[in-house]
This record gives sequence, structure tokens and C-alpha cells, in this order.
Amino acid sequence: MLPTVLLFDIDGTLIDTGGAGRRSMERAFAHVTGRADACSFFSFDGMTDRAIVRRGLEGLGAIADDPSIDRVLAAYLDALVAEVAASTGYITHPGVDVVLDRAAKHPHIALGLGTGNVRDGARIKLDRVRLFDRFSFGGFGCDHEERASLLHAGARRGAERLGKEPGDCRIVVIGDTPKDIAAARAIGAESLAVATGRFVAGDLREAGATFVCDNLLSPGVCAMLFPDA
Repeated sequence: MLPTVLLFDIDGTLIDTGGAGRRSMERAFAHVTGRADACSFFSFDGMTDRAIVRRGLEGLGAIADDPSIDRVLAAYLDALVAEVAASTGYITHPGVDVVLDRAAKHPHIALGLGTGNVRDGARIKLDRVRLFDRFSFGGFGCDHEERASLLHAGARRGAERLGKEPGDCRIVVIGDTPKDIAAARAIGAESLAVATGRFVAGDLREAGATFVCDNLLSPGVCAMLFPDA
């Protein structure tokens, strides 16, 4: 089996926070700008945290430079701790533990995150169900604002874990949005798309996913991720 780097998205793929992320972003904008509605006119699906804040600030006609984005993100992380802890709609999607357990058994597989969340946000969201420590590396929204670039960073770190160059590895992005699929294609990776977020299987097939499933317990998932295991 080829050395393999698996990069998992978080929101809609591993978990659903029950709206904690959006509520935290609204609280952050209210704290920094006085406008909780800054992000009410667009979907967060597939966006990085920095891109969300930039678009919100631009929508308000505010300065959207790096220091301004950093101020909102700091307020967001403060709010996220409380919102995740209090969320009654938080779930882990089916099959997550099954796939992670199987991947962890194979020394030729590097198990990482590929997420638009900044690293601290990813930790806060995943710590509630003790998932963050299952991943030894990642590409995060604090690495780059563009999804393809952060996935490239994650792929490079995963390859390093295996003692390889990224070009010598099979890279698979696991996500739930067309933006995950497009970013995977941009870095020459395969994509496993799960219809556990807002997009149905047909949308994900149309976007060009390598493999589409209802959830990580669906037939064929393990065969796609671990073809020679």
C-alpha cells in the first residue's frame, strides 16, 4: 500500500457543533464591531475562519487587514469555549471512530486534519468528544486563508511523518462540501465526500468527488481509504 495521508475536515464531516461556531462568530463580531449580524448574509460551508471574518468585515465596510481579522478571531475563540460546552445539538457523525481506529492501526497512514478552522478552534471543537488528540498534525485555517493552500500544508506535514515527499504519497481529503473537493483537486489529491453536512450526495458527485457516501459507515468507505489493508 502506498504511504497515505488522510486529511479530515471537521464541521459537517467529523462533527456538527449544533451552531456553536456561527453563534461564536456572531458574538465575536458584536464584541469587536458592535454588529452581530455581520455574517448573517452568507453560508460558512467550506470557508476558512479567516475568510469568514474577512468577508464579514468587508460586508460592514470595515477594514479587513490582518490585525482586524486577528482581533475578531481572538474574540471568536473566547466565545467558542462556552458555546461548544453549552451546545445541545453537538453530534459526532456515524463511523468516525470506526475509520479513525482502523487508520491508526497502519504505520503507512498519517492521520491528520484538513480544516478551515484555526488550530485552537479545531481543538476546542474536537476536545468535547476527545477527538483532537487522534490527529497528530493538520493543515489549518491559520496556515492559510485559502483551502487548497492549507491542505497543501497538511499534506506536507503528513508526508514528513511518513518520511516521504508529498509526491510519493497518496493524499485523500475527507470532507462534506464542494469546496473540500475543489481544494483536493487543486493539490492533486483524491477526495472522499460524505453527505453528512448541508450537501446531498448528488451535489458532491457533481462537484467531482473521487468517492461519495452517505456517511463513514457506508459500504465502500474502508475499501476506498484502505484499498490494500
